[in-house]
Amino acid sequence: MNLRGFFQDFNPSKFLIYACLLLFSVLLSLRLDDKIQWSYWAVFAPIWLWKLMVIVGASVGTGVWARNPQYRAEGETCVEFKAMLIAVGIHLLLLMFEVLVCDRIERGTHFWLLVFMPLFFVSPVSVAACVWGFRHDRSLELEILCSVNILQFIFIALRLDEIIRWPWLVVCVPLWILMSFLCLVVLYYIVWSVLFLRSMDVIAEQRRTHITMAVSWMTIVVPLLTFEILLVHRLDGHNSFSFIPIFVPLWLSLITLMATTFGQKGGNHWWFGIRKDFCQFLLEIFPFLREYGNISYDLHHEDNEEAEETPLPEPPKIAPMFRKKTGVVITQSPGKYVIPPPKLNIDMPD
Repeated sequence: MNLRGFFQDFNPSKFLIYACLLLFSVLLSLRLDDKIQWSYWAVFAPIWLWKLMVIVGASVGTGVWARNPQYRAEGETCVEFKAMLIAVGIHLLLLMFEVLVCDRIERGTHFWLLVFMPLFFVSPVSVAACVWGFRHDRSLELEILCSVNILQFIFIALRLDEIIRWPWLVVCVPLWILMSFLCLVVLYYIVWSVLFLRSMDVIAEQRRTHITMAVSWMTIVVPLLTFEILLVHRLDGHNSFSFIPIFVPLWLSLITLMATTFGQKGGNHWWFGIRKDFCQFLLEIFPFLREYGNISYDLHHEDNEEAEETPLPEPPKIAPMFRKKTGVVITQSPGKYVIPPPKLNIDMPD
């Protein structure tokens, strides 16, 4: 295992998001089951930490951009800076929604349609951001997620205000459509992995890549779909499970997403104004980490060295054979069988 290659493609932004969501889901399940009696403002602490890091990182990056005009001529610097500003705008709208949710739960004085109003603005902004991202070859996963769920946001707000009285299974129809598409993606990767395994013209690295992708998507989508089904049945009163076992599949999906961040390239270099890969930035701040980061492990190398150092056993020596009349010595090489000459030659008549 090469630690340098393992951390070189690390995406710290996604790791922070998934870690905060995992901690928030744990606290939320404990609060819903009354295992803890915290205020919802405290339960949302991981979400506040996520948004605080976004605001601070964007502020520092903007300061570095303003003080160093020479950086603006470096490659795609302008595109990355604009992508950071778009992400900050969407995160601010999400922060407004989360603040309204906490206030609605704690005080309960306004309608859920008003609470969801920032999400109604996020969706068209996300659509415009996706168009811009496709034109500039940028990965905008959060923006895609917000843009395709506009109908789901409307249904949930109407159901919480009891303007519609549909069961939650019907309310989540847009979500089932999206999950069906993700299930097709999982099936696609599984089929391609089987084809690559049966093909003899594909190198081993491509086989490992497709198998890893198939397993990752299965570990993400299947537990996530299980969580959504259990939660909908719980809200409709079809089961009486506590919320902790319902949230367990979601935790598995988030842990898998955290693991995949170590193999995903990308990430905006303008967060906090570092202008380079996060791991390279850490190695420059903490030089003593370089020695550890440059270590590579080869699980088979040590066995190969032992095999090379171990002398091969000498083949058994075979005693020579003598012919009494001619005095010729006949030897046999190890592992080969030589037919001995006959004692008497009898010539066949014509």
